[in-house]
Amino acid sequence: MFDRLIDWALRNRPLVILLLVGLMIWGARSLLKLPIDATPDISNVQVMALTSSPGLGPVEMEQFITIPVENSMNGIPRIQEVRSFSQFGLSSVTVVFEEGTDIYWARQQVGERLATVRSSIPPEFGQPEMGPITTGLGEVFQFEVRNAPDAARPRSLMELRTILDWEVARPLKSVPGVVEVNAFGGELKTYEVRLDPESLLARNISVNKVFEAIRLNNSNSGGGYLERQGEQRVIRAVGLVSTLKDLEEIVLDTTPAGTPVYVRDVAEVRFAPMIRNGAVSRDGQGEAVTATAMMLAGENSRVVVDRIKEKLEEIRPRLPEGIVVEPFYDRAVLITRTITTVASNLAEGGILVVAVLLAMLGNLKAGLVVALAIPLSMLFAINMMVYYGIAGSLMSLGAIDFGLIVDSSVIMMENCVSHLSHADKRRKAVDVVREAAFEVRKPVVFGVAIITIVHLPLLALEGVEGKMFQPMALTVVFALIGSLILSLTATPVLASLILKPGTSEVETPPVRLGKWIYRPFLRFALDHPLIVSAVSVLAFAATMPIAMSLGGEFIPRLDEGDVQVVVTRPPSASLTESMEDADRIEKALKAAIPEQIESVVCRTGRPEIGIDPAGVNQTDVFIFLKKPKETYVDLALKPLHPILALFHGGDHGPTKADLIREMEKVFRREIPGATFNFGQPIEIRFNEMLAGVRADLGIGVFGDDLDVLQDKVNEIAAAIGVIPGAADVRAQVLGGLPFLRVQVNRESIARYGINASAILDVVSALGGKVIGQVIENQRTFSLQVRFEPSARDDVESIKRLKIADPVGRMIPLSELAEFHQEDGAFEIWRKNRQRRAMVQANVRDRDLATFVADAQKAVASKVELPRGYFLEWGGTFQNLQSATQRLTIVVPVALVLIFLLLYGTFQSVKLGTLIFLSVPLGAMGGILALWLRDMNLSISAGVGFIALSGVAVLDGLVIVSAIRQRVEAGVPMREAVSGASMSRLRPVLMTALVASLGFIPMAFSTGSGADVQRPLATVVIGGLITSTALKLLLIPATYAWFDPGPPRRDDEGDGDEPGEEGEGRGEADPAPAH
Repeated sequence: MFDRLIDWALRNRPLVILLLVGLMIWGARSLLKLPIDATPDISNVQVMALTSSPGLGPVEMEQFITIPVENSMNGIPRIQEVRSFSQFGLSSVTVVFEEGTDIYWARQQVGERLATVRSSIPPEFGQPEMGPITTGLGEVFQFEVRNAPDAARPRSLMELRTILDWEVARPLKSVPGVVEVNAFGGELKTYEVRLDPESLLARNISVNKVFEAIRLNNSNSGGGYLERQGEQRVIRAVGLVSTLKDLEEIVLDTTPAGTPVYVRDVAEVRFAPMIRNGAVSRDGQGEAVTATAMMLAGENSRVVVDRIKEKLEEIRPRLPEGIVVEPFYDRAVLITRTITTVASNLAEGGILVVAVLLAMLGNLKAGLVVALAIPLSMLFAINMMVYYGIAGSLMSLGAIDFGLIVDSSVIMMENCVSHLSHADKRRKAVDVVREAAFEVRKPVVFGVAIITIVHLPLLALEGVEGKMFQPMALTVVFALIGSLILSLTATPVLASLILKPGTSEVETPPVRLGKWIYRPFLRFALDHPLIVSAVSVLAFAATMPIAMSLGGEFIPRLDEGDVQVVVTRPPSASLTESMEDADRIEKALKAAIPEQIESVVCRTGRPEIGIDPAGVNQTDVFIFLKKPKETYVDLALKPLHPILALFHGGDHGPTKADLIREMEKVFRREIPGATFNFGQPIEIRFNEMLAGVRADLGIGVFGDDLDVLQDKVNEIAAAIGVIPGAADVRAQVLGGLPFLRVQVNRESIARYGINASAILDVVSALGGKVIGQVIENQRTFSLQVRFEPSARDDVESIKRLKIADPVGRMIPLSELAEFHQEDGAFEIWRKNRQRRAMVQANVRDRDLATFVADAQKAVASKVELPRGYFLEWGGTFQNLQSATQRLTIVVPVALVLIFLLLYGTFQSVKLGTLIFLSVPLGAMGGILALWLRDMNLSISAGVGFIALSGVAVLDGLVIVSAIRQRVEAGVPMREAVSGASMSRLRPVLMTALVASLGFIPMAFSTGSGADVQRPLATVVIGGLITSTALKLLLIPATYAWFDPGPPRRDDEGDGDEPGEEGEGRGEADPAPAH
């Protein structure tokens, strides 16, 4: 098949050139369409059901709403888990589906069940609704609507919020790819009837009568139509309230003398804010009105952000004078910085690879043809990425090494150059190239097959780790397939067009120097095979303790460039106190670290769309750091950064860890008694969506009794808090929320003939009872009834509120109900229909795996769980554990496949084993490199070991194939080993150099996302150094022990021709024929 492909390409050279042009055009078009993001979207498939019920406490929310919604999900196929939380006034149930489930099908299933369960939930308790279709990467753009510094008439928080809701957020919701614009902060405007208890008492008006009168006086109706003289006139009865005056004029009752009692007689009618569950402040300048644009799942975040910015430009001229829309978070900035890091590393690596090719091949034209494989292979890979819907990101593009991509073209081109240099000048170049290409077709295909196979384990990963590393593996495989096709078609065609037969082959100075250094070492290895073997075994054995001492982590943390701190106060903290703390911390941070901090935004509590389970005692502090602005000089010097890093130790000012330590001091000084969890916005969002925790490690305790759960999480927090590396350890606080419980006295209300609903109406009016809507043109505002502040400021005032009995007597509330001040449940979390309490912790200055091992020992020895209670260890640690278990199975399978390929090539177990020794030789260097650079063994490093094993095996194959070819040709063993080792030095060095140098920029990069790429590149470079050095000595030294003996008689004819060819070309002999 491959022979026919090569022959077809050489017979249709003009067509191949046209196809290459087509590939470039198609690739350029795909490059513009390629979705770009900083990191793959690892969100699971989940549907959220949210219910807002301002009157219910956590236990009631659980009983009346959360548990019925959970139970209604029974029987839906493909459900993985069901999580929920119940807080004061809010219930959220998250249904997580298996990977691969269509999100719209999942929402349809959940929607059908919610329609059924709504009938079982009392209407006054609220109705569950589905949350927006978004993911952990959904919050792509955040902005503030504020008064301009020179505004002639500064607007109030209520006016700013109204402008945001109706003039900014509503148009933004029409932007393709925007699923929701979540407003947060300011005051939500309502029409409020503020009741005066004394006026109600004086006129003998009950609260229920006010509710009823307003409901009956706020509607429209239709009366059909009239026909007259051939015309039709529609009848409309208009009774809707549209102004404050309309509301004031509503009649509540009539006195015995016939005088009407209006709403204005018993209440003040005014614009007032809805009772708030949260607020936002920014940079110590007081409250702010903000919004977050949320992206639809599966959209291209960079494109969506651009559309949002375009829409804002349209909106700005239409806003009232003196109003400014100011963005403070833009996902496109992180994407640009991360992709710049990847592109810079790829460009620098590409330059180094091309330099090595030109230096080692000694032929400018040949070097340029090989280098052309890099952009063409990448364009092929990008076409495939667009076709399969893979986004360009740090993970998908970060593992691309141009050295791996050009390997097949290097083998092909080197053989073409060698054949042409020894060919008769009268022969046609195309015929010589055809022979050369046929000769190395198997090594070329085999090399790509090996590197492809070693990446297959990544495709077997599932869940979070699968979403992170499958795009990487697929992109590498796509690029390798593209390079294979190009090496079998484009490379021979271009070689036949630009190279001529009889051109002398020049051995370049680097190659001559390499041979001069290698020759005495090779001689020593051949003379002392036992010493070389012993040194290799001892070196490998010495690295084993080092490998065991390496820490483990899932992947190094992607530096998003910003910091998020979750501040948690006692449950009794009020919104006012929390906002005072927020203002203080904003000013303190800006004063303490002015050169690093751009802006500080504090979001306390939760917005109207309660996606986040946050009470008013919790504040999310977003610390946006200043981003370095690169000049043209910086960009020009980027290729020198790896070299500068070697001499300067990579010192680039204060590290993120240093900044966090400095921030932690400020937080502890300004807000004593609170707990803090330091992280990054996307990281915390992913942790919360995936595991329901906001930290690296979450320990869940399952059971029924809230008091027992509280005791046990406190014990666990104390046990792990003393372990080195523990940071931000926090036991979930389940209780402590102060309640004023108004318990209806059944005997008293029976004595007066009053219904319990009358008491509930009065209590609901303390916080504001919504009884309708007011429509202003196209805007809709809630209409609420609420007692004036003096009637609801303290318990005694509430007790004095009066309720009318059937005969019109006004009875004090204290005679109809009992008042209890007590502490109750603050929040109730559940997972898979069981109550759960959490201990969360971050790990700092230590690896995650060993920390969790120590934590599990400490918890097992210090915490005893009652019967029926159990633990679950989750968070990022769970991802590491899952990935490690799966890789433990699939990596050996991949290595066995490689060994079978090696065995199939030589039909010899011995030679397959000899080549396979390249894997441990490479692993040794990778381990040492990680240890020397103080890095943990992560999944990123594991990917490096996978790529390394492919390159190492390929190099070993080149040497062993050459030796075996000469042995089969009848050359004496020592002469065959020595001659083949010298002749194969150039391709081995080229492969190792292009692969390792391609990773050099990645290994020493300091840009956004460099932390994730650095372990991968470090492993490959370190492994190739030891693998190449030892392989060039160990394989020649021990080949005689593994040689399977003389070839079978029926193979002799097949081995003669390539053997003679190899001798004719001498030391410049390229990769072998098979």
